[in-house]
Amino acid sequence: MKLSVFGIGYVGCVSAACFAKEGHDVTGVDVNPAKVEIINSGNSPIVEPGIGELMQEAVSAGRLRATTNVDDAVNQSEISLVCVGTPGNANGSLDLRYITRVCEEIGAALKTKQARHVVVMRSTMLPGTIENVVVPTLEKTTGKKAGSDFGVCINPEFLREGSSLKDFYAPPFTLIGADDEKTVGTVRALYANIDAPLFETDVKTAEMIKYVCNTFHALKVSFANEVGNICKALAIDSHAVMEIFCRDTKLNLSPYYLKPGFAFGGSCLPKDLRAINYKAKELDVEVPLLSAILPSNRLQIERAVEMVVKTGKKRVGVLGFSFKAGTDDLRESPMVTLIETLIGKGYKLLLYDRDVSLARLFGANKDYIEREIPHISELMRTSIDAVVADVDVVVIGSKAAEFRQVKDKMKANQVLIDLVRIFDDHSDESYQGICW
Repeated sequence: MKLSVFGIGYVGCVSAACFAKEGHDVTGVDVNPAKVEIINSGNSPIVEPGIGELMQEAVSAGRLRATTNVDDAVNQSEISLVCVGTPGNANGSLDLRYITRVCEEIGAALKTKQARHVVVMRSTMLPGTIENVVVPTLEKTTGKKAGSDFGVCINPEFLREGSSLKDFYAPPFTLIGADDEKTVGTVRALYANIDAPLFETDVKTAEMIKYVCNTFHALKVSFANEVGNICKALAIDSHAVMEIFCRDTKLNLSPYYLKPGFAFGGSCLPKDLRAINYKAKELDVEVPLLSAILPSNRLQIERAVEMVVKTGKKRVGVLGFSFKAGTDDLRESPMVTLIETLIGKGYKLLLYDRDVSLARLFGANKDYIEREIPHISELMRTSIDAVVADVDVVVIGSKAAEFRQVKDKMKANQVLIDLVRIFDDHSDESYQGICW
């Protein structure tokens, strides 16, 4: 396959060298003639072990060259990989001038090209950039339609400086985001020899995944550092702590908990977060990340309240209000906080939770209801039907299997607010998910 790589900085150089090694004919394109000359002489404009040798081998074999001529590069290739920078502005936004300029140049070259061409964005861009910047620019300059006349795809790179060759050939996964299957198929062929999971999705999802990965990496560094700072103040070996912490691949380093939804609660997480924050203050150790967790959690409850308010309806039914399905534990349940907030705002509520039936409660949980939230007991009903029949909004607060029948019981003018994604439907006026 013939490729043109726009922007022969770090990502562009690695991509060009590696794809050439895979047997593709690659043309690097850059506005800097010095970079072009360096590559054509068989050398690498970046310094990293292995890259120079790979460049020299590819140039000697005639599989890699560089040019400043955009028209030549586009017309002599089937796929253009865009690897130009997207630097940050002072306010945090991205400077997209290089993206726009490259799209204009590629578009001008594609205007008279008859064969179908695919433009692959490797640059890191916020969700919506391809839809609002890349595609309109290409369509304007080509006079053609994306998806039918030419393909557009995002193929984020996951290369780390210093280990880029290893990362290219052994990535955690390969990600292709496109809105037409023909484009996906073309780009998929580039990775035929890469032994890694390959995920195909829509453009916006792929744009977002790159940012989720990077922000989570940053979050992990800051989390480990704050834990380390507390450990040092307590004369504890932080590396020993984190080494054992990372051995838990069931809960700690796993998909568990990484499911967008409602706030956390229960007798452990809130209490322990407060305790570790208190200890940090006692030690004069600042932990802004750990300190932000509970306020962030509270905002998710407020978001749910706002969803109910926006319906404009006053009669609300809540299904499931213990802190987790399958338990009668109401201690620090975010659903109880939601219920009390709505009551305080004048909403008329009806509640149902089979595990929190008053007739079945005893001990600590019965005492908790009678002592802390006695008014809630008066709102409880003994069945889903008794709640749904007399409300305008139904809020699902747990994944109890019986709640899957709720849709069949609801009338056309009722609104369903799902806080746990018990259904996979897309949000609309009658069905609303808190994070989807």
